[in-house]
Amino acid sequence: MSIVTRIVEHPRKPGRYVVDVDGREFSVVSVDVLSETGTRVGAVVDDALAARLREAAEVTATYDRALNLLAFRARSARELRQRLIQKGDPSERVDKVIGRLREAGLIDDADFARQLTRSKLSAGASKRRLHQELFKRGVAREVADEAVVEVLAEEGVTDATSIERIARKKWGTLARLDELTRRRRLYAFLARRGFDSDEVWRVVRKLSGEAPDTIDE
Repeated sequence: MSIVTRIVEHPRKPGRYVVDVDGREFSVVSVDVLSETGTRVGAVVDDALAARLREAAEVTATYDRALNLLAFRARSARELRQRLIQKGDPSERVDKVIGRLREAGLIDDADFARQLTRSKLSAGASKRRLHQELFKRGVAREVADEAVVEVLAEEGVTDATSIERIARKKWGTLARLDELTRRRRLYAFLARRGFDSDEVWRVVRKLSGEAPDTIDE
């Protein structure tokens, strides 16, 4: 007959408890699991309790991995799910953890989309590039569309105003280059941010002081 011989808080994981059975570490779980299962020092560990503690330990480990990933940077639910599965966590367990994170308010794709949109917008991304970045991070199309529309409206920004602002700033940093190289660098810089080629040429021509019909495209 197996017995719980010790329960102590994990030395490196606040809020996690090490459960020893018969003098050996058996599982690491949360205080909620201890309460739900009635696990305490001296409790008899039958097959049912052993199974529950093992499962809880696995879920807790996946949950903690998810928290570590989120602490590194914000992620969409889909992106987080893919990363956890890549680390070897079974999809069913990952889905359970994602659900708990959503309930706790630690995953919110709409909020994530708005944050990412603001960040990329401040770096000079075009509307098209904003959508590309959100899709790449696993944000659903309807959520991405809503976030982009909302943030652009809040900031009072359009592609036209955005490209003018960042182009002028970049143009100034290229002042020491010859005119042709300067224009090529600016064009490449703006194109990488997803702006339409016609709009990019318009701004390049404007800053270089040339009439539109003098440029050989």
